[in-house]
Amino acid sequence: MQSIEDIQNIIGTNKAVMLYFSAPTCNVCHALKPKLFEAIEENFDKFKIVSIDISQEQDVAIHFGIFTIPTLLVFLESREFLRKSRYMSVDEVIGEIKRPYEIMIS
Repeated sequence: MQSIEDIQNIIGTNKAVMLYFSAPTCNVCHALKPKLFEAIEENFDKFKIVSIDISQEQDVAIHFGIFTIPTLLVFLESREFLRKSRYMSVDEVIGEIKRPYEIMIS
């Protein structure tokens, strides 16, 4: 289990962070997660990915204002850059991150 402080520390010490909020009962979450994680790892080598099970870490979900799953939050240089919930495609997420990420690491 991860505390809010642990996650804030990860966001503060990494240039690019993705938080992925899901739960064991969410079929969409389980279908999307491996594809999304693989695409992030292939395209963005500096990303730190954190998976958060909201059934175990409800306080973290509340802190970040998560009301539906799956939800992903992308932080670039400690600032929330992207928030996607429920219906999202891997290509759409990669497309929205690509240019700002490349500018940030250049």
